[in-house]
Amino acid sequence: MSMGGQAPATDAAAALLGRLVESGVQHIVLSPGSRSQALALVAAELESRGLVRLHVRIDERVAGFTALGLGRETGVPAAVICTSGTAAANLLPAALEAHHSGVPLLLLTADRPPELRGVGANQTTRQPGMFTACARLEADLPVPDETDADGAADQTAMFRGVADDAYTASLGWGSRPAGPVHLNLPTREPLGGVLPAWLPGRPDDDAPAVASAEPTPPADDADDVSGALYQGGGGIGQADVPVDTDDGPLLLAPGPRTIVIAGADAGADAEQLAHLGSWPLVAEIVSGARFGRNLVHGYRALLRDPELGGRVERAVVFGHPTLSREVVALLSRPDVEVIAVRGPGEPLNLNGTTTAAGAVGVAAGEADRDWLGHWLRASRAASVDLAPPAPDADGLASAEPAARLGAIAAELSAIRAPLDREALVDAVWRATWPHDRLMFGSSRLVRVADAVLGGKKVPVHANRGLAGIDGTVATALGIALASQGGGVPGVTRLLLGDLAFLHDVGALLLPPREDEPRIQVIVGNDGGGTIFDGLEVAAVASADAMDRVLYTPQTVRLEQLATAYGWEYQRVTTRAALDQVLTAPVGGRQLIEVPLPR
Repeated sequence: MSMGGQAPATDAAAALLGRLVESGVQHIVLSPGSRSQALALVAAELESRGLVRLHVRIDERVAGFTALGLGRETGVPAAVICTSGTAAANLLPAALEAHHSGVPLLLLTADRPPELRGVGANQTTRQPGMFTACARLEADLPVPDETDADGAADQTAMFRGVADDAYTASLGWGSRPAGPVHLNLPTREPLGGVLPAWLPGRPDDDAPAVASAEPTPPADDADDVSGALYQGGGGIGQADVPVDTDDGPLLLAPGPRTIVIAGADAGADAEQLAHLGSWPLVAEIVSGARFGRNLVHGYRALLRDPELGGRVERAVVFGHPTLSREVVALLSRPDVEVIAVRGPGEPLNLNGTTTAAGAVGVAAGEADRDWLGHWLRASRAASVDLAPPAPDADGLASAEPAARLGAIAAELSAIRAPLDREALVDAVWRATWPHDRLMFGSSRLVRVADAVLGGKKVPVHANRGLAGIDGTVATALGIALASQGGGVPGVTRLLLGDLAFLHDVGALLLPPREDEPRIQVIVGNDGGGTIFDGLEVAAVASADAMDRVLYTPQTVRLEQLATAYGWEYQRVTTRAALDQVLTAPVGGRQLIEVPLPR
């Protein structure tokens, strides 16, 4: 019951969100709805008190992936709030990506009370269990039924305890990686009331709330939170993978013919191990490890070489490799010892005998310099320089008309040359620096980039947990918002194909009152899904069927989309024009279209 304008739903929302912010949540992403109004109004108040950054998105799928991007960049879960029914279901794609990528994420879904489930009530479905396959922790919470005048009620304490366990579970604990947590929050009317005086960060408070420095693991006994919580299933355990249980790192002898493989989200540790062990480094473009003197260029062909890939005896894997069949084939071989360093996402075990290790190091011993040298010589031969040719300064300055005119003609030809995919990915790679962020969509372009780009230490993101095209623009916007807070310099660039862009076009819509992120969305527009042209299906399908159900041609006018959503638009067709656009100052949201041949 309500007293003095208070409502149980609002007091419960204040206890839950207030404690999440105290625990460390910095961002809340909200989709509007009636059933979630108590959560929404508490979130708005927390924003007004400077305790959290609030991002409003009308599409729940966009909201989920925006929260995913925020979590990818910060390593801290963002909370995403939605109303009941299909709204909650729209969070599933982001939750699955968070599970497979090991990204912390808090899903707060409002719901009708239990007595309305399964009886035909409006906007009501069975939301508990909707995320069981991927949730680190789930709760179908009790309906709040009391108000709290001073913040000391048992119900308030229960919701605060739920927040503690949810926050910690989303970050992972022990052998469990970070991932999504689902809190289902049923309420009865009244759905909203006045905010309680004990909400953190009141204007007259002497000091703001402080985030907890060290979260504690969730209790094994679910009764600690009134029996509301239970651990989610869905691939969290690692029972099928042999695990090195020693407290220290697994020390690897330098002797066996070893390569280090860095997949998505591997990070700099992969490069460091390759350096310490004097081993060749195969680093996907989305790994964050594509740099260093042991980096292997053109690795796909070299892995197919019987004298290189065919002689590998041991592979040490960081992250989640997804971009080449050659790596998958190597890690599936029964004759190769595979050691997978545990990181975000699911454990790797393609050959059935992979050993998982929390950390690895290199034991004392003599490195196999011949093995590394063989790889690096082949790597140098396979590397390519995609930089535009330098102008012929001597020819341009020549007093001889023929020489000068020839140099001018060559320069004009280079300037006017149309862009291809290789030139596009090279231009974006060269324009990006450590203070920037670069995200690749799951399009043909990321494979081109992986095949041709050289080494460079820049922050790279990609949704490679499931390698889908869902939410690519929204994720990049979340990354931009998180990385640019507090006046930090840098630009977020997203490189993707036209179908991936159109799949998430709703993410272009941003509220006018929110921060304007510095972001360049670069669309390689080849009119459809040309990635299918390189798959086996192209050899068996008729041209008509191929176009109709796989290539799926589109003729959308991206300039009109950009104008409608309030984005600056540029269409570039030459390398010189693209370089100029990419290196000019960026003050907000830019959509850059690059037409490409099929």
